[in-house]
Amino acid sequence: MDNAIAYKAEQTVTARLQFTVNDGKPLIARVFVPGADLDRRSGTFEWCDVEIHNGRPLADTLDLDREGFQLIRHQSAVGNWYDDAEARRVGYAETEVLLKAITGCSKVVVFDHTPRIDDEALRIERGFRPPATIVHNDFIPESAEQRVRDLLPAGEAEARLKKRFGSINVWRPIKGPVETAPLVVCGYGDMSDEDLIVSERHYPDGRIGRIYNVAFNPAQRWTYFPHMMPDEVVLLKCYDSLTDGAARWTAHGSFQPPDRPVNAAPRESVELRTMVFWD
Repeated sequence: MDNAIAYKAEQTVTARLQFTVNDGKPLIARVFVPGADLDRRSGTFEWCDVEIHNGRPLADTLDLDREGFQLIRHQSAVGNWYDDAEARRVGYAETEVLLKAITGCSKVVVFDHTPRIDDEALRIERGFRPPATIVHNDFIPESAEQRVRDLLPAGEAEARLKKRFGSINVWRPIKGPVETAPLVVCGYGDMSDEDLIVSERHYPDGRIGRIYNVAFNPAQRWTYFPHMMPDEVVLLKCYDSLTDGAARWTAHGSFQPPDRPVNAAPRESVELRTMVFWD
């Protein structure tokens, strides 16, 4: 995929990612309303230097069902992602159309969106979240099934759970190029199930979600797409009920590129989280 701007062509950079130490300690994140406070976490975490590969040379070969992630072009009709009503009205509808076209699924439920700003003062002023640094995946199998039950009427949920379903995140910059805290991804075949650690997320309304945090493994392969622009989207598979060899999930987070400009513009991005269903 050709980028609209010039970017450095190095195949890898070395940078720090934040991993979870699998020491048996409970992993619980207490989640606050965006802008009110940062999540408070229990557990042990470590920063590790890893090679992160430039995914642009291979972008046209990536497949959502093989690697679990894709980079695509998509021009959004949303004028202001910080306007919650516009994001829900315009962004959710266009995301449904996009994912049906890409995956061939029959139903898409966009259940939330999260703007993120890599600038403390600005994110607090606007009431949004910072980029996620701890590498993770948004669901475990049981929490994906529970999310379907939370979102759909009981009868439809049970019927849908008997067929293929999954979750896909749609990640895009709000402004570009992205110079700080770019998205970093580890594909399904680039990590081991033994690297995954169940972590709980406790929400203000009492709901408890469960995700996978990721332990460091030198065999993992991490990928990013330098200098992403607002008309570029990364699709991240966070769950797939298929067990036939297709990618079931990925892991993602962010990092600070060692070659970022001194006056780099802070990343502003939005991710839309979805459940997708096939007939």
